[in-house]
Order: sequence, then structure tokens, then C-alpha cells
Amino acid sequence: MRIGVDVGGTNTDAALMDNETVLSSVKTPTTGDIGSGIINAIRLVLDKSDVAVSEIDNIMLGTTQFTNALVERKHLNKVGIIRLALPATESLPPLVDWPEPLVSVIGEHIYMVNGGYEFDGREISPLDERRVTEAARDIKRKGIRSVAISSVFSPINSSMEKAAEYIVRNEIPDVQITLSADIGRLGLIERENAAIMNASLADLSVQVVGSFRDALKSLNLRAPFYISQNDGTLMSADYAEKYPVLTFASGPTNSMRGAAFLSGFEDAIIVDIGGTTSDIGVLHHGFPRESSVPTDIGSVRTNFRMPDILSIGLGGGSLVRVGNNLTIGPDSVGYQLIEKGLVFGGDILTATDIAVAAGITDIGEPGRIRHLDAVTVIEAVDQIHKTVEEAIDRMKTSIADVPVVLVGGGSILISRELQGVSELYRPERASEANAIGAAIAQIGGEVDRVFSYREHGRVNVLETARDEAIKKVIATGGNPDKVKIIDIEELPLAYGPEGTVRLRIKAVSDLLYNDVTKSNLKDCVQV
Repeated sequence: MRIGVDVGGTNTDAALMDNETVLSSVKTPTTGDIGSGIINAIRLVLDKSDVAVSEIDNIMLGTTQFTNALVERKHLNKVGIIRLALPATESLPPLVDWPEPLVSVIGEHIYMVNGGYEFDGREISPLDERRVTEAARDIKRKGIRSVAISSVFSPINSSMEKAAEYIVRNEIPDVQITLSADIGRLGLIERENAAIMNASLADLSVQVVGSFRDALKSLNLRAPFYISQNDGTLMSADYAEKYPVLTFASGPTNSMRGAAFLSGFEDAIIVDIGGTTSDIGVLHHGFPRESSVPTDIGSVRTNFRMPDILSIGLGGGSLVRVGNNLTIGPDSVGYQLIEKGLVFGGDILTATDIAVAAGITDIGEPGRIRHLDAVTVIEAVDQIHKTVEEAIDRMKTSIADVPVVLVGGGSILISRELQGVSELYRPERASEANAIGAAIAQIGGEVDRVFSYREHGRVNVLETARDEAIKKVIATGGNPDKVKIIDIEELPLAYGPEGTVRLRIKAVSDLLYNDVTKSNLKDCVQV
């Protein structure tokens, strides 16, 4: 059996599953210390199903804590930034496109060093090891403990980044280092941005993952636990501590994976309506469609893998303003809905109040909204549905009607068929789809590099890349008998020699559980 937990800014949801069966699921408030909210949620799902902690094989956790920290610019480290690229890239230094409030938090500790590669692996210039040493000593003098190292085309050849890491560690033994080649894709600026973000979260990641460990330990849960990442797959707790940026957008991703499981659809549009926003994404082969363009996180462009998600300001707590022009959102009472919404005894008109007034749902005290006139209610319901229809249309790639799955606690706002939708489905346990998505998450592995078909042949290159992706899955805990390739993308590079192709292959597998896995000290909670 396994437990999936999704820690959001408002709610902490949990689901208990036995193979493909959901035994119980709950939605509880997120707590300030994170850990007690996790404990409450896990206790509830175990109590509801009368399952002992000794029967739990794995725990999967999803969290928005790192995304929130970056957006809110809280709990971030100062970062030493070393770029290996001179004499190239000098006109666009690190942090060039960052918002000033965020730069002021992490600091402008920038060191430009000779080094880097061309797209085909040729050196731009040799690595200046002396300058790297000087940079490391200056970073140490400033008391900075987080470092981000980037280099031109390092995803093709990461040797210089690794050499610089070795030098920095010699100078600062307890430093936390992020290499851009481990996170982002080919574009230097966006990849470097992702590495800097990751480095800024270094201390927070230890704190958050530590609170997860403590929470599970207090429940006497000895099962291995994993953390969901933003492509719908899992990573070990140790890996998440090192690469917290990979959890960005894992909340909507968990909801989409949960929607796929609950509905049976592998190709559909998912509308996840929460208390403040609605996240709309596209399922492709049961996994979120990835964004094909750089993604902004906290107003900073990045190019590491992210789901293609459209967020709109519509949720159960969205404020409804009645007047000459009725408006809904984007501001919301959020987690205070049960205190401030009219049907709950408050004094603010929300989208949930409209749903109650329209007879869509029966919660709270309906008598408190009887003063609303029918015209206002009808107009508000029409606007809610039109807003969702427009968002769905923006995510479609053709004019054809598509199936849509509704999940999230705010999915009660949708009460009728939507234009452009071939089938509208709201599964049972829709409000806990995110926790269920975490519980069913798989182990993933990806290869994303530049190859030469002319030199090695397309068939040989594809086979080599497939094998590498499969080995990554197995190495991180995937079942060798359940590995499958879910995506192959070939992009010929027009500026390279003939036959040069950027190849991306993604593989997934169910988590391999056995006594060896359970005794793995890296991922186990020791009691």
C-alpha cells in the first residue's frame, strides 16, 4: 500500500491506495510548520481505512513550498554565480533579466571566467582555473554557502562545470553547489537562471525535506518516501534536497496525473479549479504536455522541463462584484472561504455563494444568499462557464472538440456542458486528485542531448539514447520489467553540421518495491 500527500498553500491532501484502488482520501488545512499538517492528513486516511502504518510500502509527497518561497522572495540564500564563458556572453551577464527585488535578496555576486564550449563540443576557450579559485575564495570571504555554476553548451559537455565544482569544493568544503547542466536545457541564460534559483533554495530544501522526514518518523512510518517533480514522476528525498526547483508546478502536475487515473483518459484537457485559481493543462499519453517555450517563475525565464499550464483567476473563493459590470476574481478570499463566504456566515460574495444560489451545490447555509436576484446569479454562472471555455480554447491545438476532466475542490462551479468540449467528466474524489496523482506517480528518466545521425546513424543513436533513459529509470528505483518509452522528440539543428539533431527521449516505470528498497537508508525514515 502507498500514501500520496500533496502539501499546498491552503490545503494538505492525502490518499491511501492499494494497487489501483483508492481506499480513502482526505483534505485538511496546511499548517505553518508543514509537518503537523502532513501528520494530520496521514492519520486521517489511515484511520478512515483502518490500515496500520506497518502495511505502508511507500509514501509520495508533493509540495508547493519552494515555488511559494521564490514567488514571495522569502527564505532564499545569497548565491555566488560563476559563469564559464568568456570571452563570449560578456554583453549579457547573469541576472540580466531578473526583477530587482529578487536580485536584492540573492545578491549580485557574479564571476565571469574563461571557458565554455561550442554546440559541437569544441572549446570556446580553456577553463581559467586560477580565476575560478579566486572566485571561490571571494565567495568564502563573503560567507556565501550556495553557488551556481554555468557554462555555454554544458548539457553537451559538462566537464568544465564539474572541474569548477571540484575547485570550489576544495576552497569551501561545506558549500552547496548547483551545476546548470544538471537542471536546464541548451539555452544558457534560462538554464543559468534555473541553476541560480535552485542554489537560492538550498537551505530551505533541507528544512522542508527534513520536516517531511520528521513528520513520517513521528508516525512510526519506516517506508521509503519520494517527492513528486513537475513532469509527473518521482525523485528520492535526497535528490529533492539537491534539486528543489524540480518540484515547481508539481501541484498542478499531480492533479493532472490524478485526473488521468480517476477518469481513465490519457489524452484530454484537465481543468483543476481550486480556491483562488484554475489550472488548465493537457494530458498526452497520461502525462502533462510540456511547455515548448521558456517558462517564467517569479518573473524569471527558465528552460528546465515544466508542464504547459495556463492559470486563470477563477476559484471557489473568487470575489464576485455586482454592479453595472459584474466581475468575478481574480482576487479571492482563498483559504478563508469557510470564514468569509456568505453561505459560511461571512460578508463577502464569492463564486461558491453563486454556485449555492444557482442550486449547483448544497453547502453552508443557503438561506444567507436568498437576497441575490435571479438575473445576477444567472449572469455570474454564465461568466464562470465562459471564462473556463475561453481558457480551454487557449490550450487546444485544433478546433476539434476535446474531452475535459474537472478536478479540484472548486470544480463544483461547473454545472453544464461547455462549448468546444466533446465530453465533460468529473470523477469521484475529484477534490483530492492531487494526492491521488502523487500516490500513483512513477519513476522517470530523460535523455536530452545533441547527437550526430551522420556520424553514428539514426538507428544506433536512438537505441543508445533509449538505453540511457531506461538505465536512468532503473537506477532511481524503477521496475526493469515495467519500463516504457512515452516520448521521443527529434529536432534537426539547422545551424549545425549535416545530421546534427537534438534528441529527447523520456522513459517511465512503476516504482520497484522490495526488501532492498525498503532498507535503503538514503530514503528510509529511521525510527
